[in-house]
Amino acid sequence: MIQVPEGRRPVLPMDPRRTAKRTFCGTCPMTPMPDTTPSLLSAQVTVRYPGKAPVLRGVSLEIARGEIVGLVGQSGSGKSTLALAILGLLGRQRAIVEGNIFFQGVDLLTLRERELRNLRGRSLSLVLQSPLASLNPALEIRTQLHEAWRAHTNGPSRAEDCNVAIQSALKSVSLPSSDTNGDFLSKHASQLSVGQAQRVLIAMAILHRPALLIADEATSALDIITQSEILELFASLNREIGMSILYISHDLPSVAGICQRIAILHEGQIVECGPTEQIFTAPVHAYTRRLMSALPQVPVRREVLLARAHAATFK
Repeated sequence: MIQVPEGRRPVLPMDPRRTAKRTFCGTCPMTPMPDTTPSLLSAQVTVRYPGKAPVLRGVSLEIARGEIVGLVGQSGSGKSTLALAILGLLGRQRAIVEGNIFFQGVDLLTLRERELRNLRGRSLSLVLQSPLASLNPALEIRTQLHEAWRAHTNGPSRAEDCNVAIQSALKSVSLPSSDTNGDFLSKHASQLSVGQAQRVLIAMAILHRPALLIADEATSALDIITQSEILELFASLNREIGMSILYISHDLPSVAGICQRIAILHEGQIVECGPTEQIFTAPVHAYTRRLMSALPQVPVRREVLLARAHAATFK
């Protein structure tokens, strides 16, 4: 985790790779995109429950292809609600979702459940906070990976294709594949470390190489070292397969390591959104400034801080 010296805000290094695909969301400056490629995701939504005030109020968020966007806010601000709205998973909670969520040019709010199931796990994937709780304790890791592949495959599923995809996903997250260590796939969730379990969940999420991965507090249950490894893994997946990532967290320092842009969600609204450098060095909204002032303050040399932030992004 990034440590911030007393009385200073981190000044992150500028790099053209971090701003090449800047888009708009919430209060982002209206600067034209450098190319004409349409946004991968464009959402303008309000979410409410019967008889209650809206959880999300006119939230506007856009994600470009190949971009990592951080969504930051305190507990209860609506971060997970936005993620579930994008995935179309609020129906059982009787939530009312108004507006539109365009993904790859299609408004997800107009799709039927069957059509949404064809997108989940293939084009849209989710990684949750508690890996050991998300895995089935009764099944081997091999079985769970096979089931995840079959569940999100359109049409007949060939065993050969499944095995190739599983081996590729495991290698992408630095876990033993069946080619190198068959014993690992025979393990159960209780036999894995928390870091290994989280990597298994990520492997499941990328089996079909989704266009967008939503990581909802995916590192909050991990220790500092494992958290750093998972952040580097997300950055690597983004570089290697061009996968866009919506990285949801309440932890600004971890977001600073991998995100090109950060959106600040407060009381159901995005109050500020912009490039990571701007959010950290020149926050506009009072709530964002309060978040910055609450960052850990320990005596760390500024040069060390900058080196850590740069290494986490481009390693």
